[in-house]
Amino acid sequence: MSGECLPCNPAEIGALFLFEKLTPEQLGRLCAEGRVERFEPGPVYTEGEPATCFYVMLEGTVVLYRRVGGDDVEVSRTSQRGVYAGSMQAYLGDRVRQVYNNSMRVTEPTRFFVLPADTFAGVMQEWFPMAVHLLEGLFFGSKNTQRMIGQRERLLALGSLSAGLTHELNNPAAAAVRATATLRERVGKMRHKLAVIAQGSYSPEVMAKLIDIQERTAERVAKAPTLSPLEAADREDELTDWLDDRGIPEGWRIAPTFVQAGLDMDWLEQVVTAVDEDMLPSAVGWLSYTVETELLMDEISDSTTRISHLVDAAKQYSQLDRAPFRRADVHELLDSTLVMLSGKIGRDIQVVKDYDRTLPRIPAYPAELNQVWTNLVDNAVAAMNSAGGRGTLTVRTARENDRLLVEFRDTGVGIPAEHRERIFDPFFTTKPVGEGTGLGLDISWRIVVDKHHGSIQVESEPGDTRFQVLLPLTAAEEEEPA
Repeated sequence: MSGECLPCNPAEIGALFLFEKLTPEQLGRLCAEGRVERFEPGPVYTEGEPATCFYVMLEGTVVLYRRVGGDDVEVSRTSQRGVYAGSMQAYLGDRVRQVYNNSMRVTEPTRFFVLPADTFAGVMQEWFPMAVHLLEGLFFGSKNTQRMIGQRERLLALGSLSAGLTHELNNPAAAAVRATATLRERVGKMRHKLAVIAQGSYSPEVMAKLIDIQERTAERVAKAPTLSPLEAADREDELTDWLDDRGIPEGWRIAPTFVQAGLDMDWLEQVVTAVDEDMLPSAVGWLSYTVETELLMDEISDSTTRISHLVDAAKQYSQLDRAPFRRADVHELLDSTLVMLSGKIGRDIQVVKDYDRTLPRIPAYPAELNQVWTNLVDNAVAAMNSAGGRGTLTVRTARENDRLLVEFRDTGVGIPAEHRERIFDPFFTTKPVGEGTGLGLDISWRIVVDKHHGSIQVESEPGDTRFQVLLPLTAAEEEEPA
């Protein structure tokens, strides 16, 4: 937006704190190459536009805004003469994308000394070469340090996640190996028992009944009811007595297996009616091996399914096979993150999922949102560990007007009031020395606010800390963002 051009007075601009040390020749050059403009109340420039000018206020009132989600948030308001804004990094040239990083408005007729960005860059490099070198070093050094520490933090997080995933995979894998070895042993014994039965003088009808009972026993295992520990103990005692009364050896060992498979005395009475008394021990032993093989196969199936789910969660978390920007279900992303971090969360922290499953998919960078969830869950776990290692992590999703809310609530120690304004600042951390880089929340802020045009905020008191992430339900543009 252009204002009304007015004459430039070198004495007036020389009275400003920014230019008070310049020589008359330098002030004359500024007036010759710059200009004074008067703006009526309204916008002067808008965040994200090419930064073409450097503005120094001569008189009036300016307000600076930053875009957060769908709202313009006021960050500064002042009437102090000499305050400046605009293309303040023009001296860095093409090495930095030259755009306005905020929006500026005036609330009353306001005069500015306006210097084109190219002229500002030229006079800085010509008049203050040493200062430019120092500023460049500070700017790029800070960027490089932040990038290197950010990469280090990601590697540390990856190592932690890998260790947790390896631990989670090891449990079902070891269970599958144990079950396979036991299954091989049971199948061998069942073949031996079948050979003993086949060598007896049993009619084909008796053998057919026994095989029919075996088939129905295998089917019953898959439909076994879930019993309470007290109910299971009572049934085991009853079956042990029944087996002992009929001279079945090791009834105390067989009974728990039958109870786990859902077999009861009525079922075993069918075996009694199908075979002779002298054949009963062999028949019961054979059925016992049948039940054990079915239970072992179920255990192997459960273990391999668990491994498959963990691999799927890791795949979902890393988004290796997905486009970087797409419509995503936040619940899938949250679940995969919680699975990946289950080892770090531990057993003493209860995880509660309060999901609104009616929420639509949203346009997002899923892998980067997973990084946000990881940082917030990690902080919540650290806060609860500081409060004794126990607590509840509640992950909630909901709709708030035209945005989707993801809230992480923990029962940890809370964030002191004096720290809440700084927790999103780079390198600021409340963790002990060596345990945090102070970049997790800064990275999360940039992913949510800068990349997804959302917002992230925190409410905290001891025992109740809530990080709230708000994301747009629709993309600003239909096309994929650059």
